Amino acid sequence: MTETPDRTLALSVFPGGISNGEYGLPLDQIVLMERGEGCRLWDTAGREFLDFSMAWGSCLVGHARQEVVSAVTQQAPLGSNFAYLNTQALILGEEIKRISPAVDRLRFCASGTEATMYCQRLARAYRARTKILKFEGAYHGANEAGVTSLFPTKLLDFPEPELTSAGTPLAKEDLLVAPYNDLERTRAILEAHQNELAGVIMEPLQRCTPPREGFLEGIRALCDELDLVLIFDEVVTGFRLAYGGAQEYYAVEPDLVAYGKALGGGYPIGAFGGRSEIMAMVEEERIGGEDYVWMASTLGGNPISMAASNAALAVFRSPGTYDRLHELGHYLREGLRRVLRNARQTGQVIGDGPLAQVVFSDQSVFDYRSTKRGDAAKGRRVMLELFSRRVFLNPMGTKLYLSVAHDEATCDEFLARFEAALEAVC
Repeated sequence: MTETPDRTLALSVFPGGISNGEYGLPLDQIVLMERGEGCRLWDTAGREFLDFSMAWGSCLVGHARQEVVSAVTQQAPLGSNFAYLNTQALILGEEIKRISPAVDRLRFCASGTEATMYCQRLARAYRARTKILKFEGAYHGANEAGVTSLFPTKLLDFPEPELTSAGTPLAKEDLLVAPYNDLERTRAILEAHQNELAGVIMEPLQRCTPPREGFLEGIRALCDELDLVLIFDEVVTGFRLAYGGAQEYYAVEPDLVAYGKALGGGYPIGAFGGRSEIMAMVEEERIGGEDYVWMASTLGGNPISMAASNAALAVFRSPGTYDRLHELGHYLREGLRRVLRNARQTGQVIGDGPLAQVVFSDQSVFDYRSTKRGDAAKGRRVMLELFSRRVFLNPMGTKLYLSVAHDEATCDEFLARFEAALEAVC
């Protein structure tokens, strides 16, 4: 791609030319997006992109979904934010409580990062212990635990954490790390540190790696046995695997749960909730006491995001939505396997529901370290080639998001470009 005024201006304004981080695009591939509809985006030059990022999964309902647009348009003239209880928030809170087995009480915030942060704070306060255990390679938002041992390269002995981000030194003091899908090693770590651990935070489906049979149930039992708070980070899995999220899909109930992304219908949102005795710690009548957890969010529960979410949940409640999302995810993953076979490329295709990922490895993938044994350099080359072929995605990973706006024909378009990308770079 040649230099454009948009790209030059972006480079002068934003680090790396990107307004919100992580894409890691080569400078000559930076584009400026103008609009989106369904599962497609258009840049300022009028070029159309197939979207397989869907705003990192937050637009599960699709871009500019009419029901969401209408809800936001109706709410906007009535006020965008009161930083207070409002009708839209009450409607949404009641629905989340209805469908989430873990939620007796909840509160809203502005992002999944905040939601997971508050869950960890509550766990520490409730158990009066300082440490949280996470699983290596899991992302729990931009808070310290979320970005520690996220992309580790040293592969330290468990449970020692590795700082993925500078500026987070305290994470080494407050975090333990275990291998995902390894129940026995996790048990050993939890038992050895029981007296200093407050809880466990986990993505039930970690990135695109499904849990082994019995793993989630085993973690639930361990937390019960050792008196630990179990936190499900459902920022990605919430409303994506099932209307009741991973709790419904896997039939395992945590003590606290964090939501974000798809819940907002493309608008900023976060929510966290759980057992009433834990959530009671955020009640302001406790201020000044040792049993009070500070929680406040200026934009949390704003009626614009709440209206968008209520409209999105109505779309997700439509009959057949989740059967369709699972069918489409299966179609895409099988298509990826077929293209790899035809191209004589070795790779593993993982994921569940409307999620897929290719790992260029000849070994099975079940945790971060087995994923890391794949050829990441090849994966990045393929992703950048796909981006140049107008597939919008995040080239820093190989995770693909589908939405209710995708269909088999769109997947076929993607698979044709994936095949061409493999031929071009491999």
